[in-house]
Amino acid sequence: MRFSTSVARPLQLALRAMQWCSAVIVLGLTSWFINEGPRGQHIIYQEVIAAFSVVCFIPAFISPFRPSILSKMVILVDVVFSYLWLTAFIFAAQDYNWHSCYFNSPPGISCRCKRANEAFIFLAFIMTFFGIFLEFAAHRAYQRGRPAQPVVEKPDAAAATRPPLDAPAEVATPTGTV
Repeated sequence: MRFSTSVARPLQLALRAMQWCSAVIVLGLTSWFINEGPRGQHIIYQEVIAAFSVVCFIPAFISPFRPSILSKMVILVDVVFSYLWLTAFIFAAQDYNWHSCYFNSPPGISCRCKRANEAFIFLAFIMTFFGIFLEFAAHRAYQRGRPAQPVVEKPDAAAATRPPLDAPAEVATPTGTV
């Protein structure tokens, strides 16, 4: 069975919705962390990546309907943000799993909230990572399903002055007439 655009569109929309919602939740949680207490560099990084993601993921919602225009840009955004989200997840894992979670940045907030933030960071990463492959597969399905473009040749200037190539050849007769 071939992967078609009718299968790809709902999958893309569901994946993009989960990706965007995860980024919004991370944005909200890290904003709350910043508001509640001292902030470290990792939390600021997570906040910036979440804020940029919320904005940059919006064209991905349009991509299933305009694959010829947006697919390549969306794939590039997904590649870049997958690395950024992976880094944010590594920072969160270091902060909340390596030492005592309660005393790490920001101190005093329950470990459940911090681990929820870590989980949604991972979801944003994995959805962005899967989005690369799904967008590529959907773009390929779109290219495969498009009708072939007719090849239009430019008229040749020399061809206009000479006789057609399939015309009968002129035969010389002994009388000199044709």
